Amino acid sequence: MDLRPYLNRYVIIGTLTVAGILLIITLIIIGWTSPRFSPDVGFAPADLTMIPAPTHTPNVTVVPTNDPLIATPTLAANTIGIGGYVQITGTEGQGLRIRLSAGLNAETVFRGEESEVFLVKDGPQTADGYTWWYLVAPYDETRAGWSAADFLAVVPSP
Repeated sequence: MDLRPYLNRYVIIGTLTVAGILLIITLIIIGWTSPRFSPDVGFAPADLTMIPAPTHTPNVTVVPTNDPLIATPTLAANTIGIGGYVQITGTEGQGLRIRLSAGLNAETVFRGEESEVFLVKDGPQTADGYTWWYLVAPYDETRAGWSAADFLAVVPSP
């Protein structure tokens, strides 16, 4: 049997063209039906930039005054009170444990850094020989807890 009449260049080119079209169709179908690649992001730690708190300013003697529109007198200088600002001091760089409740046996919530400034929101409470104040960081309300007054210094409001 002689196959030469069937193996001319038109038959070969036609066969290769059909094979090429089938290959392209197969690749397109595989591309549409395969799942898309999604990279696993996972946990990405954030960078934390500590901005140092302002330095302690010189003591100024303030005379308490009575404002006729406000029923309570203003606080005297160097007196910790609700609504005032305090700065952590005297920890020799070790920081201060801020606790869940007043007292030395209370759980530590976080460690306040030396010179960090907080707003006083509640207190005072006496426990374990210390006077305790509830502090909140003015820049992050999640940084809040009770602290002993022995390691706090009054600072002017920012």
